Amino acid sequence: MKDFFTTTVRVVILALTLSTLGACAFAPGMRFDPDWPVDPNDPNSVPRITRITPSLVLEEKRVREAEADTAYHALAGEGMPYVIGPGDILSIVVWDHPELVLPTQTYAIGAGATELTLGDSSSNIPGYPVSAEGYIQFPYLGLVKVAGLTETEVRDLITKNAVDYIRNPQITVRVLGYRSKRVYLEGELKNPGAVAMNDLPLNLMEAINRAGGLLPSADRSRVYVLRGGQAVRLDLPRLIARGQDLTKIMLKPGDIVRVSPREESKIFVMGEVNAPQAMTLRDGRMSLTEALGNAGGLNQNTVDPSQIFVVRTTPEALPDVYHLDASSASALAVAEQFELKPKDVVFVDTGNLGRWNRFVSLLFPSAQTAYTAARIDDR
Repeated sequence: MKDFFTTTVRVVILALTLSTLGACAFAPGMRFDPDWPVDPNDPNSVPRITRITPSLVLEEKRVREAEADTAYHALAGEGMPYVIGPGDILSIVVWDHPELVLPTQTYAIGAGATELTLGDSSSNIPGYPVSAEGYIQFPYLGLVKVAGLTETEVRDLITKNAVDYIRNPQITVRVLGYRSKRVYLEGELKNPGAVAMNDLPLNLMEAINRAGGLLPSADRSRVYVLRGGQAVRLDLPRLIARGQDLTKIMLKPGDIVRVSPREESKIFVMGEVNAPQAMTLRDGRMSLTEALGNAGGLNQNTVDPSQIFVVRTTPEALPDVYHLDASSASALAVAEQFELKPKDVVFVDTGNLGRWNRFVSLLFPSAQTAYTAARIDDR
């Protein structure tokens, strides 16, 4: 048994000797190695590493502002007059000709227009319903195609065709029931659903207001307008900061507005920080310095401050890695201007001394176990 113990001690001494030469290679825990390929079968699949510098953060800021402005100008414009469509209900009054007024309709035309939601009945609204083909049936004139026209254009059309039957016709045309055009709102809103469009051009902020406003869980930096198979992302806080008029973002029939939840915008901080955790961005924003602070700061006993990384996924599944050397605390001023994106992983690597301590802390209990076993056998 003494031979066994002697052999064990020699193995331990040898291991300790080797550990002084390369303990870091045997230390447990995650580390970042720029030469390790992401795909073991592809030696060229190494991550792309970009150093975080003042010029980088300024360029990224310029790109973010340009993207926000591009999205804004893609949707901004002036409102257009309401165009009549199938399902709408029209009030058409020919003045001084009561025989041409519907039995349920008066010259007062009614209290005003009505916005009907899907499934509502129009039986209680006096007027001319527009057929699925876009026609109304009007006395003397028969079928009149009104779909695709404005109120003014319908008035002019009926006036032009009615001169053969009515001397100097005076006609008023109004839309009483708006049923043909809607936009749809979903996501983090108090009352998501369909919003009917009327004679007032509908902008994004009005649509959100008519849906009850945003919930506290809404991510205002990730509001999407889906139109024609394309999704345009709007960063509302950034647009406001740049002085853009959000009431100029006009919606069109069939648009879908989606307000993303904040829970979809998380980042993850791990490694040598005092409180590794997942964090939710606030309106899409959080700087690298803020993320490190929220994680309790760096663990000064084990950290390698020169090895702070932000790992960002790409559509090609190859990560983009951003490297910050914070050996000097002044680097945190640069990190304060570096904005994180949803799903970013902030990884703080371990220093050589920290790896050595971990290696030794695992090695010595193993040696103690072998020694105890040898003592038991000797007994």
